[in-house]
Amino acid sequence: MDDEVNTSAEIAENAVLARGVHIEDLPTAENAEQAQKMGGAKGKNPAQWAYERLIHYIQQFEESLDGEHEVGMGFVGSESGVLTIQGIGYFAPDIVTFYGTDAGGGKRQLVQHVSQLNVMLTAAPRQKSPARRIGFRLGQELEKTAG
Repeated sequence: MDDEVNTSAEIAENAVLARGVHIEDLPTAENAEQAQKMGGAKGKNPAQWAYERLIHYIQQFEESLDGEHEVGMGFVGSESGVLTIQGIGYFAPDIVTFYGTDAGGGKRQLVQHVSQLNVMLTAAPRQKSPARRIGFRLGQELEKTAG
């Protein structure tokens, strides 16, 4: 028997892990079958839980890309341009890191606290042929560590 006590709000929140609606009835990352299998945040620190959900969002975004584009990350309110995502990591309990390159091929790394996490995924022109899919590789790594 589980001795954990939850408020009614927590019970309601835990009943549905994710939900999304799109104006054109297109699939959303929140409604993907994988999202419902993620298991929630229980036992995970905030950085790990943010990392796992980011992998899911990237994988879903990559499914909509053609062979000429890779997943990139735009920066709101900044002249920093786009970072083509080549890796993601986390440092428990509260740091998420993005590794990649800018449009000119220069190395970029963004280190961000989970409380400040804002990620705008964008279709960036591929830098190598064929386009590389980081979401697939991240998913493989996540499966290895979960099992």
